Amino acid sequence: MISKYLENRMPAAPIKLIVMDNIKELGEEVNNYLVSFRKDNNRPYHNSPAFEGYVRDSYLVDHGTPRFGSGEGKGILMESIRGADLYILCDVLNRSMTYSMYGYDNIYSPDDHYQDLKRLIAAVAGKSHRLSVVMPFMYESRQHKRNNRESLDCALMLDELSSMGVGRLITFDAHDPSIQNAAPLIGFDNFTPFYQYMRALLKKVGDMKIDKEHLLIISPDEGALQRAVYFAGVMGVDTGMFYKRRDFTRVVDGKNPIVAHEFLGDNVEGKDVIVVDDMISSGGSMIDTAVKLKEMKAKRVFICCTFGIFTEGLKQFDDAYENGIFDKLITTNLTYRIPELLTREWYETAEMGKFLASIIDFSNHDVSMDKVLTPTEKIKKILKVYNETKGIID
Repeated sequence: MISKYLENRMPAAPIKLIVMDNIKELGEEVNNYLVSFRKDNNRPYHNSPAFEGYVRDSYLVDHGTPRFGSGEGKGILMESIRGADLYILCDVLNRSMTYSMYGYDNIYSPDDHYQDLKRLIAAVAGKSHRLSVVMPFMYESRQHKRNNRESLDCALMLDELSSMGVGRLITFDAHDPSIQNAAPLIGFDNFTPFYQYMRALLKKVGDMKIDKEHLLIISPDEGALQRAVYFAGVMGVDTGMFYKRRDFTRVVDGKNPIVAHEFLGDNVEGKDVIVVDDMISSGGSMIDTAVKLKEMKAKRVFICCTFGIFTEGLKQFDDAYENGIFDKLITTNLTYRIPELLTREWYETAEMGKFLASIIDFSNHDVSMDKVLTPTEKIKKILKVYNETKGIID
């Protein structure tokens, strides 16, 4: 792929990627896209000293995060990263990995992944030209504000990374982007995969009518309203919102339980509905939202979420699908997904490898991220193709 925005632009430094084991599949995909991009980009300058290391067979750095029998660990780099524009990719939600501790197998927690990330940053020891961390799901992002006597874990994480020399954090659909105020001196790039949602959805649903009479974008709560408003604005349709009425007299599992979901918005009867949110955790709230929409006589319900965590398994979604509560569920491949999820008829993936590779490529050339941050033109283009071809998306 040749990008007009990168032509005749020098890289800041030779690019290198540390892809942690917890994000290996996506990281290798990103590396392959970068290799492909750079075979064509800036071809006249490939032999120039200023473009040394620009074209390579791989940008991956050989590394390790071994554990001692006591559970302690260390970060190791098997090659030099001096002078490199270094990107460390990390998925703190990968629960498929284990390590041995006193003879027992322990499942990696987000804390364990974060500690390994810090070990690798410590192994870099300031030798790279600059250091960026790509953390699709931001560690502790749901603990982003303080209520009463609570820790501020996400703010503490940003402060730690800043003090360790990280110059930029690249993340996706941060639960509350204002958390970047905790570390005002580092770069904070927060991307939302609207285009990837849309492409995955339109590719699988060929008979959707995209206008105000037939489609509605829904936010399942107040926090996701801004996403829904942007999505609806680009598509030229209306939006609605559910708000969670909570019982503030009780605390269950660290939060006030939801009493009911109330709806604010236009009539949904007979319309297709797209529910947009940042994540599915247990999934209870999303199922409740879909049930409410069906009770309001929505025609079809499509769910688009950046992260599918499914902390309580897939059974409630299997049951809901069988009962006609929702029609498709789309998440990205930015975090670990259990193998069972990939076999479900109701599930589709919004592929993010090419997008993430483009972000890293633009960043390495110090090119403005405006075209990547707000893909309005790309969304409108794919909508035009969809309407003209009557639902055929390659």
